[in-house]
Amino acid sequence: MSNDAVEGLSASLEDYLEVIFHLENAHQAARAKDIADQMSVQRASVTGALRALAGRGLINYSPYSNVTLTAKGRHVAQQIIRRHEILKDFFTMALRLSPEQAEANACRIEHAIGPVAFERLVQFLEFLRTCPRAGQDWLQAFASFCQKSKNAPDCPACVARCLEKLRGEQPPHDHEPLRTP
Repeated sequence: MSNDAVEGLSASLEDYLEVIFHLENAHQAARAKDIADQMSVQRASVTGALRALAGRGLINYSPYSNVTLTAKGRHVAQQIIRRHEILKDFFTMALRLSPEQAEANACRIEHAIGPVAFERLVQFLEFLRTCPRAGQDWLQAFASFCQKSKNAPDCPACVARCLEKLRGEQPPHDHEPLRTP
């Protein structure tokens, strides 16, 4: 995925697109009042943002009418929402943040992360889900480490357990194998 379609949009305009997307999905269209309520902003701010988005061809808008996304606007909104969801997933799954912390951080970072860093993050999450040397055991070990962050990790004991486990059964994978002593 490329962020080309969202380049040049401010974080605020991206937020408006997200809100419009969700309101349109729930109610077939978004109303300026609902957008203002959802974003906790004044109606005048909404009007300015709607004009800016309409000027970029991302929404269908005229004063006192419902707002809908154009095909281009829907595509851009979906990219923004994808970034948000993947970041939130990373924060909850990999970093073990609470859902509230993950949501707050995803909201902030989704606007700043570059396309290369984002795609690398997507690859890292896929690696965590599929690599036999990562996976749930690895994530659980990290969660345990975070809970005991004041103490140094017991890496030698952990490595010994891993090696013992590997001696019993070594799953096939296309990564460089671990070497046993």
